[in-house]
Amino acid sequence: MKKLFTRNALITLILMAVSFVVVEVLIQANIITAYYQITLATICINIIMAVSLNLVTGFTGQFSLGHAGFMSIGAYTCGIITVANPTVGGFLTGIVMGAVLAALAGIIIGIPTLRLKGDYLAIATLGFAEIIRIIVQTLDITGGAAGLNGVPKFTNWPWFWFFTVLTIILVNNFIHSSHGRACIAIREDEIAAEAMGINTTKYKVMAFAVGAFFAGIGGALYASTFFFLKPATFGFLKSIDYLVIVVLGGMGSITGSVVAGIFLAVVNTVLAEFTAVRMIIYAALLVVVMIFRPQGLMGSKEITFKLLQKKPQSNKQE
Repeated sequence: MKKLFTRNALITLILMAVSFVVVEVLIQANIITAYYQITLATICINIIMAVSLNLVTGFTGQFSLGHAGFMSIGAYTCGIITVANPTVGGFLTGIVMGAVLAALAGIIIGIPTLRLKGDYLAIATLGFAEIIRIIVQTLDITGGAAGLNGVPKFTNWPWFWFFTVLTIILVNNFIHSSHGRACIAIREDEIAAEAMGINTTKYKVMAFAVGAFFAGIGGALYASTFFFLKPATFGFLKSIDYLVIVVLGGMGSITGSVVAGIFLAVVNTVLAEFTAVRMIIYAALLVVVMIFRPQGLMGSKEITFKLLQKKPQSNKQE
């Protein structure tokens, strides 16, 4: 408790508040237009999805290819609730219910699959994500294969900022708790963790459920931003998109997920004018980054102000 408000935490909170104010002023001044607000929304959803996936893949070491399935649960739950109750209360209820149902799905899927390892786990999670997509595609309440149309828009910059910051803070706190340290121990050496008395299945399912919870939030924000949902949106390639962000930013780095989420969203926006060669340039850029920085942009490191303060001292000693 005595370390709740460290200097590093205080500076981080101040910078988060400043980022909110600066972007809000730019939006009100119409410098950030409606077009760029879509990019801003994409950045926030990317960060939420990547940070939650990083908890499972980067910090717990479980290779999951089904994160888009949990996102679809959050998106459709929020969409259905807000269509039935198009109010702010309905929107918040949709976010909470979407996140909770996604977490429950994470537990249900995690208990049988997280006993698997490596490629087998990846194939199992991919299979369950496809099961979720097919179920959504066959239900009348979700609009079936035609999709769910006319979802009311409630998202704006304050909502995106709040849920993005909330995700980063809660995932970071989880990682630095005893549960998070147990997850990291499983990633480093699962056999040694078991020998030390850590219930590996319990903590892997816990990380999976927490990651699915925040993926549900990301899906709910997506539904309220883009109005229209169709099952194909949440297919295999969507999970790959978020896995690319995690790997590019650095496995086991929340800062890396944030940086990569911003980087890829901006690159996609810049390349939108070059439709003919957009994907070629995008893919080539990823290849170049991974060749020269295979551990990701941040590796497993985090940006801390304490670290920045130590650098001048080390230079003086040299």
